[in-house]
Amino acid sequence: MAEVEDRRSQILDAAFEEFAAKGFKGATIKSIASEAGVNSPALIYHYFPDKEALFNAVLETHAPIRSAIENPASFMDRPPEEVLPEIARAYFATVANPTSRRMMKLMLGEAMRRPQLAEMIGRATAVRVLGFLKGYLSRQVELGRLRPHDVRSSARAFVGMLIPQAAGKILFTALREDGLEDEEHIETAVNIFLEGLKPK
Repeated sequence: MAEVEDRRSQILDAAFEEFAAKGFKGATIKSIASEAGVNSPALIYHYFPDKEALFNAVLETHAPIRSAIENPASFMDRPPEEVLPEIARAYFATVANPTSRRMMKLMLGEAMRRPQLAEMIGRATAVRVLGFLKGYLSRQVELGRLRPHDVRSSARAFVGMLIPQAAGKILFTALREDGLEDEEHIETAVNIFLEGLKPK
């Protein structure tokens, strides 16, 4: 069993490097197999049914935000003052890793040129994160911790509050010139968000 997990990890590491270097379209199962030291590209299909499933697994492995929401039930009854900062930290951890940033830059560029890839990336990450937040915020409304509101909008608003801080790490370093640290931003953003949604 350990050997199976080791081989799977080896394939994921190789796939990450190939996707980061060549993009989704440029990376092939054959090139990933070669990078992983796998004799036959067909062996990769033993672990992953297709290239898209492999890409999704790579995103999950290298995106702490995805890992953080894999078990939504563990969050649902916890207060937003605890959960929202955790989600924000996982989001920032995803963009803090230099290798992940390299892959994100490449994927953003490719997504602009290839709408199908943009759709796949959106479903793999953005839709999952927003889906988790919508479910979580709905539960907080049920528990009376937040006032009734449209959780579709509040989920987007919360993520939107994090984007400029993340963008300063990925693309626009000028946004970091004011010295705002992640923890400072998380505290302020969560307070503003919850103040706007507190029960009346």
